[in-house]
Amino acid sequence: MSVSQNQTRDAADALSDTARLRQVMGHFASGVVVVTAMDGSQPVGMTVQSFASLSLDPPLCLLCPAKSSTSWPRIIRSGRFVINVLGAEHRDLSRQFAVSGGDKFRDVRWTASPASGSPVIDRAIAWLECKSSAIHDGGDHHVAIASVVDARISQEENVAPLIFFRGTFGAFTVRPGQ
Repeated sequence: MSVSQNQTRDAADALSDTARLRQVMGHFASGVVVVTAMDGSQPVGMTVQSFASLSLDPPLCLLCPAKSSTSWPRIIRSGRFVINVLGAEHRDLSRQFAVSGGDKFRDVRWTASPASGSPVIDRAIAWLECKSSAIHDGGDHHVAIASVVDARISQEENVAPLIFFRGTFGAFTVRPGQ
């Protein structure tokens, strides 16, 4: 079968009910990250929930920003960015970075990352400093592959991650010693 025949069959077989797909995919719990960079002298950031480790050797991760995002072009233009893994205490912050426009860094404490100066959000449970490696088409999203140049975890133990599940935020308890 040719590639074009496969594409035609795939298009015919594709789920056309986006509301149902959103509901079903919402049953997959995911962590929440805020991607940050410097656009000139201005910090820029956005919330992303489609994020995953891709490879340990070489160190790669992937994220999927919406094509409609106004922040993503500013982030990718910088060439380097930080992926801040949010803790349960960052629920409001994740919403603040999810809206379009406005001053997303209002009242947000952060420090500059060592390599690029990208914002590392205070009390992030982990962060990865990355440089863009490749960007692919992913329907209404981009599939961005990033090379990890630095990665660190919080010094605080037993910090609960921020989880997104069925359209709402939550966390789970981390017991000492786990």
